[in-house]
Amino acid sequence: MVAPLIGITTSVTIDTIPERAYVNGAYITAVQAAGGIPLLLTPHFTPEVQAALWQRLDGLVLTGGGDIEPARFGEARHPAVADVSPARDELELGLTRRALADDVPLFAICRGIQILNVALGGTLVQDIPGEWPDALVHAQKAPRHEPTHAVKVMGEGTRLGRVLGAVEVEVNSMHHQAIRRLGDGLREVAWAPDGVIEGVEMAGDARFVLGVQWHPEELVGHDQAARNLFDAIVDAARRRRR
Repeated sequence: MVAPLIGITTSVTIDTIPERAYVNGAYITAVQAAGGIPLLLTPHFTPEVQAALWQRLDGLVLTGGGDIEPARFGEARHPAVADVSPARDELELGLTRRALADDVPLFAICRGIQILNVALGGTLVQDIPGEWPDALVHAQKAPRHEPTHAVKVMGEGTRLGRVLGAVEVEVNSMHHQAIRRLGDGLREVAWAPDGVIEGVEMAGDARFVLGVQWHPEELVGHDQAARNLFDAIVDAARRRRR
């Protein structure tokens, strides 16, 4: 059987010439290691190209990157908000809503969990250090592959708990924003010690919709729980292809 095709969204450079679309290679490596075929999805694609590719995709990974325009969730911009790409916001919000409508398996990482939340009507903490002074340091200085804090997972009855195979994991942390109010249909299922939401999902087994605030793609070389996440999205995409 042909391996499932997994769309991976890209970042774009802001206010630079030439403009570039790019993604960290760790996402590509992690999807391939799990048995998927990665396909990069950039805001530079026309609507016609996006629609043509969508017909071929079996799964979607929303990646990390710059901040989402706060007007998307009805707020004025905090001074700490940076690297906003209206074109990327539009692409990823559109892909997310399309995945939800078409029951395409969706795995959202870091910025991706925030896009998922906003697409469903939720809001964000725009700057954790400025708005939540007692929080942990979520923008780590340690290398990307090193975990820096624990995450507790609601194991019983949750997809995330089953996939990770653990009720507590050590994760890396490279974000300054987080979920504030949950979007419609999402439930929080994992938390950092300071209460920051680290994992969400949609209830039930009918659809695969999973989001984490950390970067498991950077951990797959030495962490089984991280590998399990990519195995899960590829397996869900494979089942959909069948």
